[in-house]
Amino acid sequence: MELSPLGHEHAQALVDWFGQTPLDAVYASPMLRVHQTAQPLLNARGLDPVVMPDLREVDFGDWTGFRWHDIQEKFGVQAFDWLELLENGGMPNGETGCSLVSRVRACLERVLHDNPNKNVAVVCHGGIVRVMLSLLLGIPLSRMAHFNIDYGSVTIVELQPEKKHAIEIELLNFCPLTDRTMARGINAERQNLQPSMLNK
Repeated sequence: MELSPLGHEHAQALVDWFGQTPLDAVYASPMLRVHQTAQPLLNARGLDPVVMPDLREVDFGDWTGFRWHDIQEKFGVQAFDWLELLENGGMPNGETGCSLVSRVRACLERVLHDNPNKNVAVVCHGGIVRVMLSLLLGIPLSRMAHFNIDYGSVTIVELQPEKKHAIEIELLNFCPLTDRTMARGINAERQNLQPSMLNK
């Protein structure tokens, strides 16, 4: 599925918002709309993405292709309970929560291992952002339903292993296209951030 015209606006807004903030690497889901989101930023920085197949979006199985408001009628469950359903086995013919968390954990561990004290962007999907936050914060996946992750949004996590609370959320679900009142880019005192997670 390709980005809509609005999606392309989101992609350009990301470039403008990041400004001159250093980026050492960009990791990306293999899905087309993610690549279209990341490309303007990659072009501006002269970077090539590290494509990680396991950053792909959640496999919703038989739910795929249905609008969320149709799920109740078709399957007898609320689509907005999808994270809880994943933890309890998943959707019919879709992946389980265990499988999802396992593949995302492997990606996250590689990103962190390969990029100590560097600024890294991970361009992926709302579901994957939630899984990463769940892993980093030690919060059950079902509780991540409390976190809204919009299209074209930025979530920034800072890792400081020397501190008692080594993981800090610096920014959550910030949308450069619509939240224009916030200062551009990352505070100069906060430039050793990893990873930034961009939702396609």
